[in-house]
Amino acid sequence: MIAVNEKWLELADVKDELAVRDWFMGTSGNLAIKVADEPLEFLVTASGKDKKKRTDEDFLLVDGNGQPIIERFLTPSAETLLHCAIYKKTNAGCSLHVHTVANNVISELYGDAGKIDFQGQELIKAFGLWEEDAVLTIPIIANHADIPTLTREFESTISADKGAVLIRNHGITVWGKNSFEAKKLLEACEFLFQYQLALQLQLK
Repeated sequence: MIAVNEKWLELADVKDELAVRDWFMGTSGNLAIKVADEPLEFLVTASGKDKKKRTDEDFLLVDGNGQPIIERFLTPSAETLLHCAIYKKTNAGCSLHVHTVANNVISELYGDAGKIDFQGQELIKAFGLWEEDAVLTIPIIANHADIPTLTREFESTISADKGAVLIRNHGITVWGKNSFEAKKLLEACEFLFQYQLALQLQLK
């Protein structure tokens, strides 16, 4: 129970930081943090909650299939299965999913290509890419309404313990070894998206 409480507060702090940036418009977005490996258990945001407020019902504990363990009166976020896929395939400890104007526009502009590449920008170093010619590739997948279908395509893009995937006209999911790394990757991605959009305006 101590571990659950500590992780709860850790995830609540991340939620508060992202809420200040208005990254949870219309109660959108969801966050998760791993509590245990065997069996897999993690905290995930409850569906339909105002993430700008901190309450005792912000998160619920779920199992490896995304099913509630204790708080039966709360409903896990719709994309909980995405977090399940991450924790089953990687050693990540935290995963974050947000909807912003920038990541939605980028996902539409580059959606047909199925990816967006960044090279030469300083913030790709957040992903551990330090080589002179390093390229950060962020996959873009279709926004399937059926969550199991979305999860299967999402799962096919997971190849490392940290990463990011855009869902077209939906949002971005990032994951890392802990909440600090996951938040760092999310911030880096959002910076890169805003940079790319601003650059395109200048080139017109």
